[in-house]
Amino acid sequence: MSTEELEQEEFYEHFRYVANEGQVPLRVDKFLMNFIENATRNKIQQAAKAGNILVNDIPVKSNYKVKPKDVVRVVLAHPPHENLLVAEDIPLDILFEDDQVVVVNKPAGMVVHPGHGNYSGTLVNGLIHHIENLPTNSNERPGLVHRIDKDTSGLLVIAKTEFAMAHLSKQFFDRTTERLYYALVWGNIEEDEGTIEGHIGRSLKNRLQMSVFPNGEFGKPAITHFKVLERFNYVTLVQCKLETGRTHQIRAHFKHIGHTLFNDERYGGDAILKGTTFTKYKQFVENCFKILPRQALHAKTLGFEHPTTHKFLQFDSEIPQDMLDCLEKWRTYTVNQKE
Repeated sequence: MSTEELEQEEFYEHFRYVANEGQVPLRVDKFLMNFIENATRNKIQQAAKAGNILVNDIPVKSNYKVKPKDVVRVVLAHPPHENLLVAEDIPLDILFEDDQVVVVNKPAGMVVHPGHGNYSGTLVNGLIHHIENLPTNSNERPGLVHRIDKDTSGLLVIAKTEFAMAHLSKQFFDRTTERLYYALVWGNIEEDEGTIEGHIGRSLKNRLQMSVFPNGEFGKPAITHFKVLERFNYVTLVQCKLETGRTHQIRAHFKHIGHTLFNDERYGGDAILKGTTFTKYKQFVENCFKILPRQALHAKTLGFEHPTTHKFLQFDSEIPQDMLDCLEKWRTYTVNQKE
């Protein structure tokens, strides 16, 4: 999968308006023309047709009537102010670096590249401070050949030269890289191992989510292989091997098979999806959410062929402490349940 294909799956908020309490019903295209400078009704209607106008996070047609307190947003495929890249002295956890590539272990909570609401403090801001003259991909993103979500921790390889960028991008496109993730998911997965297949594309109901289209009518092919590592009755720790690299692939695939990632707010994993109705269990899960205030997903292993030496390099990262602490709580709870 090319970097360009990856980037096309992401949308950025460009405009956001909240209708006041006295708002009379008004078509959303007319509503937006009152706010967006230099906008034409035709452009707004085209944006609605493309699914880029959301009201309360749901795509709407241009004839939707805006009501009081509706949240109206316009999202587009490119970030606003995308050229405002500022180098920042941000500490980076670097596992390997030479004249061609650098491998970093990204902490949870760090955005990979600037976008709406995150114009500073990103991995890219730190990279352009650490490395001069990083090459840019097809979307003008310095050094990036792949990425992981803000609240996913783990490994990324960065290209330091144009040659490395092209070489690594081809490896990701040809699916010759190795990527292993650890994920804690809701429910007891009965199979010891398996494969999830199904096209992944932008949800038709919620543009902030990705959905699985098993018949391939939308989206792009996606394949995730998994192996169960540990079972805790109500949740399961799995190792995931990616054959493709679609946006939110693991998160969307596991939700599709009924095993949403633990505490994945965007996909509903921040609700208690399995277990008992006892107050103590509810309190236990809420305590786990506090320990691990994000989706339980870590990019643990990364392997690729070095652009110039052609040696296959493999890197492994430690599971972060918040995820370790959560897993330990589940182990203890499971043991106590058996006694």
